[in-house]
Formats: sequence, C-alpha cells, structure tokens
Amino acid sequence: MGELTLASPAFDDGDRIPQKYGYTADDVNPPLEIGGVPDDAEALALIVDDPDARAPAGKIWDHWVVWNVPPTTTTIPEDWHPTEATEGTNDYGEHGYGGPNPPEREHTYRFELYALDASLDLATDAGADELRSAMDGHVLEQTRLEGTYPA
Repeated sequence: MGELTLASPAFDDGDRIPQKYGYTADDVNPPLEIGGVPDDAEALALIVDDPDARAPAGKIWDHWVVWNVPPTTTTIPEDWHPTEATEGTNDYGEHGYGGPNPPEREHTYRFELYALDASLDLATDAGADELRSAMDGHVLEQTRLEGTYPA
C-alpha cells in the first residue's frame, strides 16, 4: 500500500464541519476513514488542531492528540474512545477529543494523520508538542483533512 489518505463521511476536505462535532454541542469526534497505510507502518498518530487560534489564543490550539493507533485501522468511528490507542491531553486540559470552538470567526481545523515506523512510548498527559517530538525521524507518510467551523 502507500499514499496515505484521510477522509470523513461527515464532511469533505475544505468543507464545513457539522455543528454536532463542536465543543459546545455534542463534542464528539467526526468519523474518519483511513487508507493507503504503508505496509511497513507500525503505528498511526493523529493530531487535530486549529492554526487560526494564533490570534485569539496566542498559539495553535490542539483539539485531539492520539498515538499508537494500529496500522490496520481503516475507520475511526464517531465518538471514538480507543482502547487500542492512546489519547493525550488537548489544550482544553482534557484527555481525548475537544471539538471546535472558535471565539470570533470561522476557523479552519486540521486533521493530520501520520504513518510511523515505530510505536511511541509517551505518557498519557503528553500533548501535541511531545507527540511531534517523539515522531521526529519516524514518519513514513502523512496526510491532512481540513474542515471549517463557524463561530
């Protein structure tokens, strides 16, 4: 296999993320579909962030940090609570998914998927910065799905 892909049946790349996935709504992750995982991948990692938060929050806001997802995973269901992967801490100070919650205008959200050549040994309180550091030198392929969410 090859050419890693990430899609969602809930929204197309570049389109609006449905309201129910927002932090002040149902606050559940949208379903995701994974394809093209390299044969030599040992694990997958996922980071969902908001680069448009730089102005209001002073930083890129991390909404979901997940690692050691089995490379055989082809779907992540809505409202996923993994037992076979590890969810780190988001910028809400919570473990797991924290949905979009832009304060002043529509923001773009990035769902970044990484195929890794190794499983990662990180504490469960690790955030996106720690995950990115741990992934350094282990990324075989990466892909991105983007969606927007209104204020």
